[in-house]
Amino acid sequence: MAAVRALFAQEPDRVERLFFDPGLEREVHPLCQALARVRKPFRRVAPAELARIAGTVLHGGVVAVAAPRPLREFDPADAAGWARDGRLVLVLDGIGNPHNLGAIARSAAFFGIERLVLADRPEQALPSDASYRIAEGGLEHLTLYRARLAMALPVLKRGYRVLGTALGRGEPPRNGPDERPAALVLGNEETGLARATLALCDGIVTIPGSGRVQSLNVAAAAAILLYALTGPGKRG
Repeated sequence: MAAVRALFAQEPDRVERLFFDPGLEREVHPLCQALARVRKPFRRVAPAELARIAGTVLHGGVVAVAAPRPLREFDPADAAGWARDGRLVLVLDGIGNPHNLGAIARSAAFFGIERLVLADRPEQALPSDASYRIAEGGLEHLTLYRARLAMALPVLKRGYRVLGTALGRGEPPRNGPDERPAALVLGNEETGLARATLALCDGIVTIPGSGRVQSLNVAAAAAILLYALTGPGKRG
């Protein structure tokens, strides 16, 4: 429900039709009114049909069919000015699980991140029904870009501290004498960031742990790092 409400709040024109469980008629009434004003269809459907439309039983009782949200191409001229707002930018490199993409987007929106750069490589998951559902509306608050990181990271370094992540090496995340906002680069859980990507970073951060397990899920790690880099007194 949160994802659908966020879609209506942020980009209502993308919504093409709405299906919902009869038990949620009161909750979705404002959404139905919005569609009625622009003469778009909405319909109550039985739970079995709703699961068929959604492709999963984990739909929360409401399904919006929406036009795809296009990814923006990374524009070096535009990106050169991003750092002026002082906000962290998040970069994902090869995170292929759509559930992790959704969970990371949810955390990013929670911490006020506005830009998410996705690596232009086959392994990188793109927004999907699953990622939108898991994001609980978070993807609607992010501007998404696709970029070749070999080109994008040097551009970002002009205005950001580009921080890579690696297991068992690097420093705990903290602000240092460099006052530039951070560009945080996360890799997948299996192989992490490539050596060439790490070489483009200004620094490497890691999350200290007890050692009882090797690592955190990438979405959990993202939430901790985002808090550390954007928390009270550490904006950027």
